[in-house]
Amino acid sequence: MTRIAAVTGGEGAIGGAIARALAGAGHEVAILDRETTRFPVDLTDERGVRAAARRLLDELGRCDVLVHAAAAFDRATLAELDMEAWRRVQAVNVESVLWLAQELVPAMASQGFGRIVIVVSDTVWDPPAPDLLPYVASKAALIGVARSLSRSLGANGITVNCVAPGLTPTPAAEAAMPPEAFAEVRRRQAIPRPLVPEDVAGAVAFLASDAAGAITGQTLCADGGLVLR
Repeated sequence: MTRIAAVTGGEGAIGGAIARALAGAGHEVAILDRETTRFPVDLTDERGVRAAARRLLDELGRCDVLVHAAAAFDRATLAELDMEAWRRVQAVNVESVLWLAQELVPAMASQGFGRIVIVVSDTVWDPPAPDLLPYVASKAALIGVARSLSRSLGANGITVNCVAPGLTPTPAAEAAMPPEAFAEVRRRQAIPRPLVPEDVAGAVAFLASDAAGAITGQTLCADGGLVLR
């Protein structure tokens, strides 16, 4: 039976690589993204998120794998932070995966199988700049979400894990970070090469597979060895 995987942010560089890796592993992939045509969704809108999940279930019948790769990257220091920026980052990065899980998990539980993989960030352990406060806080919250859900959903055959990329030179990252930041990060990595979206995609595809059936509540750093935990 072909498994069905939903990927938020699947039109982005990392999300797209994840979608391709899952498709290559035999999944039917549904992309949940503002830029997609089949399942378009604004992840800041709870009702829209729930509606997209229900539409996916109506059209495809179930969802076996949920990957949350979408992220808002609004930057602000403590002094600069306002409610609008804070709420947007938390809504996209944290809250949307909770609303998706509420809609999609019951079908996973009924069949005794499910995989939830959340893309976080190694900045949780190594914050590089003060103005990443809302982003780092959101990614740390997601690790807590995964750990909590891993305990509550495990009896239903559902695993919940995170993958933490390092600084990957995607178009979005290159627009937000100066070139010297990438060089500095590479210098500090145990494997001093540029990271690519496929580094993250491979880790996600593994955690979505049967081979990772005994792994849950964990965070796998795919960052070239910048963070050693």
